[in-house]
Amino acid sequence: MIERIETGARSSKVVKHNGVAYITGQVGEGNGIKEQTEECLRRVDAMLALAGSSREKMLRATVWLAHMSDFAGLNEVWNAWVPEGHAPARACGEARLARPELLVEIIVDAAYD
Repeated sequence: MIERIETGARSSKVVKHNGVAYITGQVGEGNGIKEQTEECLRRVDAMLALAGSSREKMLRATVWLAHMSDFAGLNEVWNAWVPEGHAPARACGEARLARPELLVEIIVDAAYD
């Protein structure tokens, strides 16, 4: 069975199937990579809760940066956010994001109960 949560014309905020919650990409507002990453991860937390999941149940994360030069700043915030022993598989790449002011987008897949 497939469950879609908060479905719009283009996407759902969460799609659940076979014990995995697929969470739509989250971005953060703010000045600089650290502030945007913190806001982005607050939004990821909200989506994980909506899916009935948590940081401890993350399986995979895909991170898009507007500039790879922001990699260290992203990691500083990321490392403090991920619970010890629960780091997901992760990929990080550079991409042009939806709006020029955006510096980071994070997509997470997580198990749920």
